[in-house]
Amino acid sequence: MADLGTNVRYIKGIGETRAKALEKLGITTLRELIGFFPRRYEDRSVIYPIRELPVGEMACCQAMIAAAPTSHRIPGGRTVVKVRAVDDTGVLDVTFFNQAYRQQSLHAGDSFVFCGKVEGNLLRRQMVNPLMEPSGQHQLTGRIMPVYPLTKGVSQLLLQKAIRQGLDACRELLPDVLPDQVRMAHQLCYVNYAYENIHFPASFEALGQAHRRLVFEELFLVTCGLHLLRSRRVDVAGPVCRAADMQPFYDALPFPLTGAQRKAIGDAVADMTSARPMNRLCQGDVGSGKTMVAAACVWFAAQSGWQSALMAPTEILARQHYENLAPLFARFGISCALLTGSTKAGERRAILERLSDGSIGLCIGTHALLTEDVQYQKLGLVITDEQHRFGVAQRSALGQKAENPHMLVLSATPIPRTLALIIYGDLDVSIINELPPGRQKVDTFAVDERYRARLNGFIRKQVAEGHQVFIVCPLVGDGDDLPDERKAVTAYARTLQEETFPDLRIAVLHGKMKAKEKEAVMAAFAAGETDILVSTTVVEVGVDVPNATLMVVENAERFGLSQLHQLRGRVGRGKAKSYCVLVAQGGGEETKRRLKALTDTNDGFKIAEEDLKLRGPGDFFGQRQHGLPMLQIADLNCDMLLLDEAQSAARTLLAQDDQLAAPEHRTLKARIDELFEINAEGLN
Repeated sequence: MADLGTNVRYIKGIGETRAKALEKLGITTLRELIGFFPRRYEDRSVIYPIRELPVGEMACCQAMIAAAPTSHRIPGGRTVVKVRAVDDTGVLDVTFFNQAYRQQSLHAGDSFVFCGKVEGNLLRRQMVNPLMEPSGQHQLTGRIMPVYPLTKGVSQLLLQKAIRQGLDACRELLPDVLPDQVRMAHQLCYVNYAYENIHFPASFEALGQAHRRLVFEELFLVTCGLHLLRSRRVDVAGPVCRAADMQPFYDALPFPLTGAQRKAIGDAVADMTSARPMNRLCQGDVGSGKTMVAAACVWFAAQSGWQSALMAPTEILARQHYENLAPLFARFGISCALLTGSTKAGERRAILERLSDGSIGLCIGTHALLTEDVQYQKLGLVITDEQHRFGVAQRSALGQKAENPHMLVLSATPIPRTLALIIYGDLDVSIINELPPGRQKVDTFAVDERYRARLNGFIRKQVAEGHQVFIVCPLVGDGDDLPDERKAVTAYARTLQEETFPDLRIAVLHGKMKAKEKEAVMAAFAAGETDILVSTTVVEVGVDVPNATLMVVENAERFGLSQLHQLRGRVGRGKAKSYCVLVAQGGGEETKRRLKALTDTNDGFKIAEEDLKLRGPGDFFGQRQHGLPMLQIADLNCDMLLLDEAQSAARTLLAQDDQLAAPEHRTLKARIDELFEINAEGLN
């Protein structure tokens, strides 16, 4: 007997060939097949008379072929087949491009349902390349049709047939994971009804009920799963730190900390003095001072004899952390080391020896910290910087250098609190929502091509005053099919150097360069050896260059607001006034409205909220690489009320059965364990 883990090739009616096609969409099991939800729906349930077909809209009508079709060729070799269809109310002219077979398949007197965009006028209606099927067949028309995301070799019809067969195969297999009390309290339909009507809705009302049930279930499962992960952490003993007065550390700093920084440090210290290991996200806007929070945790751990490790995504960022932190910790007799891929063999051996004997208190590095030969005497704190650049496996690998060390992850990507509940739900969250005193606001302007001459003049002015400039483009190479060469970093840099600024020093940076090349280019820019750095978004996470005062983003309409905000954060790190210019090449009023959010505020969290409204949560989830279950049907841009309802229901149930150990919750617990299985090791 089949179960939900059965390979789709064994489902009646699918077979080997269709299974291979479905695999292209990531569908291999019965559960994946029925969980491949439509991206949208088309209402083909209404069949209009020809006279009532709404011009400019998608619609269906039933009509009879009036005469044999005609065919001819047009320049370019394309075949055009034309046929006239009629009903009692009017005439429909139908045109097919590159479908020569229609001339033989359409016969006078045959009746079809045509479905497509209606063109023409009140006297005569037209359709071009409509869907069509014989009257009464109801395979493509006569109902609400699901529309799925596709790939090459997989048609809507193939996918619909496969899902139909999948639903038929698991009619008796689908467990209803929601306890009856939850389902009834929130007026949710049964699971079989939900899956049937999410794919093949009997009506829009049925579709609404199905969608609500499945969204609620998904958010409910994630909420319960995160609770179980958190409770599992409580049972694990971590490296206990004894209480210590933080004032000596604060006194050693050349500047006062903000209230938000002190609050984040307090949260972390409370974790580190408890019986369980810290597992905390420190989330703050660009320049908010997350590094000092991490430094405070390192100092605090050292007071109890624990070593710390800090992993950064690039060598140049690791080196910056080392140069900033090593002198600070030297005051306290805490030795620091820098370990990267370019560390020379002799120096590396010495560092490894001092790590293993405990004489190094803080080791800062890149992925080089993960190699097997890096061993610590007493590792108590692991810090990862720029969290979204590391997957859960890498974070876990560093954490496995010790027994349940404290974990602190840093992120400069502001995320709305509601969304953070899902993305970082396994972590306790500290938010730094203040900028240090003296940090200057970056003036931001959104312009179009008409301002090009003025912008070039402004770039030259900044360089003449001894400052440096970032220019960011969305693409890398010359092989872009879009006409504007500024969309290609290498081509644009060449044009700037040869035509616009031949007397200035211009360098190029992009993700396709080798790591050492990127490091060298960025190091030269940081050292003031380059006037203008033309780059892709690889500079989004990079070394501080206080002398850089201008960020120019070309084709700004192609970036998300949060990403633009991150790029803007590359400037404004010194004492000089800094600017960000967003150059839009199109997009109309929608683009103007989006970019206005950047010009109106420098608050990353407000911008993230606006980005969530405009673009949905896709960007945030795309960056997270976190290992938590992805949302398949819930859209946090639309389903926030349902998220609140699902979380409330989960809290109520967990208050009654904290570990879901009761027999009636066995099915629910099994599904949660299945969803979170891949995360158990990394998130414990």
